[in-house]
Amino acid sequence: MLSLSGLSVALALTLFPSSGEALKEGDCEVCISFLGKLYQSLDDDKVAFNSADIEKAVIRSCRDARGKENRFCYYIGATSDAATKMINEVSKPLSHHVPVDKICEKLKRKDGQICDLKYDKLLDLTTVDLKKLKVKDLKKILEEWGESCKGCAEKSDFIRKITELMPKYAPAAARARTDL
Repeated sequence: MLSLSGLSVALALTLFPSSGEALKEGDCEVCISFLGKLYQSLDDDKVAFNSADIEKAVIRSCRDARGKENRFCYYIGATSDAATKMINEVSKPLSHHVPVDKICEKLKRKDGQICDLKYDKLLDLTTVDLKKLKVKDLKKILEEWGESCKGCAEKSDFIRKITELMPKYAPAAARARTDL
């Protein structure tokens, strides 16, 4: 009877994929992108690859992170308001030059939310008609730029603010609009 249960366990393990399988295309895009940029900046700045220095660099990078990258930082515990602290799950493997996708794979096993993060689709401001966008989308553009529109009550107020800031944040789109 014991050999039969052992056989059934082995069969179950082969039939049902484990949660530790390799990442699929598009999985963990925020994790892979953020950690990839971080690793590249550490390498470019010739930072000593030890856990303590990398942990400080992660926290520094997370201070400036916005949107989904800020959410990723929150999940790993690199923000001041984070409830958990998994930052060592990033800093230690990076100090040993473990590939970023393998680090994200391990983080996925610890917290599945990390790999559920996806970047929002970016609007092409050179071609989009701002008047046809919803106010929610206009607010999102300003939020991505780290700006707000105090006193904006009408859709036209948001459009005016975006066109004012466009030369600073989207110079190509601003040039394209003046060419029209």
